[in-house]
Amino acid sequence: MTLTILAQITATEGKEDFVRAELNKLVDITRAEPGCLQYVLHSDNENPHFFVFYEEWESRALWQQHMNAPHLKAYIEATKDAVDAFVLNEMTKTD
Repeated sequence: MTLTILAQITATEGKEDFVRAELNKLVDITRAEPGCLQYVLHSDNENPHFFVFYEEWESRALWQQHMNAPHLKAYIEATKDAVDAFVLNEMTKTD
């Protein structure tokens, strides 16, 4: 059974371009990780501060490896003063 992740990021006022750039750095490297089936970044059409990653992983264990990857730790460190909110949902398809 695959794991779906919905990660919602709200950038601090005035930091949205910086956060967008940092998020974009994660895309290609994460897509190359073992178990990553989908890793798609979205930005809100009305709110430039709001971003969402839609992710699909082969397993929770492989997603956990991603969560401990050096590039994700670097993103967290780089954006620690530029993100107002981070909400993560672990989800399973119901159909």
